[in-house]
Amino acid sequence: MKTTTQNLRKKLQNPIYGIVEKVADQMNLTAYAVGGIVRDIFLNRTSKDVDILVVGSGIELATAVAKEISPKCEVNVFKNFGTAQVVYNGELIEFVGARKESYNKDSRKPIVENGTLFDDISRRDFTINAMAIAINGPESGQLIDYYNGLEDLKNKILKTPLDPDITFSDDPLRMMRAVRFASQLNFSIETTTFESIQRNASRLEIISNERIMDEFNKILLSPKPSVGIKLSESSNLLPYFLPEIVALKGVEINQGKAHKDNYLHTLEVVDKIGMVSNNLWLLWTALLHDIAKPKTRRFDNEIGWTFYGHEVMGSNMVQKIFNRLKLPANEKMKYVQKLVFLHLRPIALVEDIITDSAVRRLLFEAGEDIDDLMLLCEADVTSKNPAKVKKFLNNFTIVRAKLKEIEEKDRLRNWQPPISGDIIMESFGLKPCREVGLIKTAIREAILDGIIPNEYEAAHQFMLLEAKKLGLTLKKIKN
Repeated sequence: MKTTTQNLRKKLQNPIYGIVEKVADQMNLTAYAVGGIVRDIFLNRTSKDVDILVVGSGIELATAVAKEISPKCEVNVFKNFGTAQVVYNGELIEFVGARKESYNKDSRKPIVENGTLFDDISRRDFTINAMAIAINGPESGQLIDYYNGLEDLKNKILKTPLDPDITFSDDPLRMMRAVRFASQLNFSIETTTFESIQRNASRLEIISNERIMDEFNKILLSPKPSVGIKLSESSNLLPYFLPEIVALKGVEINQGKAHKDNYLHTLEVVDKIGMVSNNLWLLWTALLHDIAKPKTRRFDNEIGWTFYGHEVMGSNMVQKIFNRLKLPANEKMKYVQKLVFLHLRPIALVEDIITDSAVRRLLFEAGEDIDDLMLLCEADVTSKNPAKVKKFLNNFTIVRAKLKEIEEKDRLRNWQPPISGDIIMESFGLKPCREVGLIKTAIREAILDGIIPNEYEAAHQFMLLEAKKLGLTLKKIKN
């Protein structure tokens, strides 16, 4: 075991540690700060992780600490795992008794037994997370480092305390955590550990998609998401939850004509989005924007490779992928679907003459998400030809200016029709029917085409004209 001569107690700045120290001394117990907080102290990162390990009953210590905080402080107890949680100053404090764990082959739920500090440290995922700081007792403030985690931190290496085959087979989610830490911290995975992930990748099948997505979302939010995505692919993990991304890999050549590697292109787009936004669902959009290209790829003898309709098919695929992965099936999914569907539209504006009508329709369809759509489109320009990239980005600047101009004039962002269906029905004494829909559509199209302004009076007059064409008579209003 390695300890430091440096007293690290002062690094544990959360006031809860003082309370734990006092109570643990009174109970003749030794408590330790473990996990992320210890790692992050040496990485000079802010950490909200507060995990307290006690050699003895974590539940009893948590209960006593809660009483010390306040008579009203509640304790959530999980007897099967020997853990307890206390909320202090709005933060969740977790207490656990030192334990040993064993696993059945088909489950990641551990069989838990009481253990020593060494037992508990040894069961942890990586050496950098297998360090502890004594909160009280004779070693108070000292680093406990059985597996040279501090050295691995300095060398930016991820490896398991024990045999990685055992570590990953017992809890396969640790393989995703390895990739996530590598991506977040810019660490490398030690060769033996990485090879073990490759061998044990199929064990990921016993993990719920919700847990996998918890880790993968953190990968997408890491400083350079492509690091984690590439590691997920090369470690054989990615096919078990996102085979559609793996299918993007490779370049096919026909008659000397090749298309770009859509996998590498996608990673570049995701990284570019990550540099300008921490919007998780925009990152998902970047990841899935070309997801249908393998299914729509065709070769034309005259123009070469085509991917006609990939934005439409891709938008449809989003729902299936989200449902399978247990991602939110709500407005977040609809947001991704919408931007995947629209991601070629601004490019079409760049290539054609930018008409007011086309800009209005884009504003109408994108609504409040128009700025995110433009970020995606700009990130989607990944040509190796600098002149081409510059030209496209300059053109997008023109499109942005036109969008601003039209928005200020016509107020189409998050558009609501100036004439509702209720107004139409009341005006002509109608119940819900085909004619109501026809008039609403005609008004919308007239506004988008610039025939009438986006105002009530103009829309009302247009409604009267359209109703007359349909043989409708304005209802007389009784005095």
